[in-house]
Amino acid sequence: AEELAEELWSAGLPGDLPELEPECRSLLAAFAEGSAALTDCLGRRARPVRLCQGCHGHYRHLLAQYGTIARAIGNSSESHNCAKSILTSDRLQIVVTLSEFFNETWEAANCANCLKNNSEGLSNSTEEFLDLFNKSLTCFEHNLQGQTVYLSPNNYTEVCKNCNETYTKLNDLYNHLQRMNRQGGESGHSAHLCIDVEDAMNITRKLWSRTFNCSVPCSDTVPVIAVSSFILFLPIVFYLSSFLHSKQKKRILILPKRIQSNASLVNIQEKYS
Repeated sequence: AEELAEELWSAGLPGDLPELEPECRSLLAAFAEGSAALTDCLGRRARPVRLCQGCHGHYRHLLAQYGTIARAIGNSSESHNCAKSILTSDRLQIVVTLSEFFNETWEAANCANCLKNNSEGLSNSTEEFLDLFNKSLTCFEHNLQGQTVYLSPNNYTEVCKNCNETYTKLNDLYNHLQRMNRQGGESGHSAHLCIDVEDAMNITRKLWSRTFNCSVPCSDTVPVIAVSSFILFLPIVFYLSSFLHSKQKKRILILPKRIQSNASLVNIQEKYS
């Protein structure tokens, strides 16, 4: 059918069947190839999620191709404008729909928060996080080798002990990136962390807490205990101070009665002296 249409167009059919100019056809073919490459990349990196770190080059290239189409002007007349012919010549507007889909997917994944401002590569903090993430997984795998985990599924003491430092660094870095991101980090965007980082941290936390049943000792244990003890001690201080204050008040109230009694006694003695 496509060959037939090309033959008919080349034969010069009358009516509203204008053939795409070679320049426009080339731009459309390039966009189609870019869309296929990006779709393939997103599908292959859907689980575990590696969209941002693996597909940012394809996405940036597709954006450039779409921008070229939108700015392209045909050589012959306004009716053969590539932007008009490719983007808005029919109701479906396939190229526009595809472009919007990729943009919405990219924004939903918050990939900009893992990339540098120019989106040419991963930010330094993201690379640092992914490096610690890989070290954590390597540590897990290394300490699981040689253990009879299938006979004793709850015996992961070596993993908890030997990987505690690496996991703690990873968890602390993730929390730090979250705080930075709320204020606008390297990428300048203040939203969620990118899906790659979130998914990697979720995987690691599930392995650490659910699979290995490990726990990280809190470094703020002493301050927490001190504050808790102080709060628990406050009622005792309150009741003790209330008791002492009320007792002192009773003494102040009783003292004038004694003075009045002594004065009366002196008056009686003077009267009968």
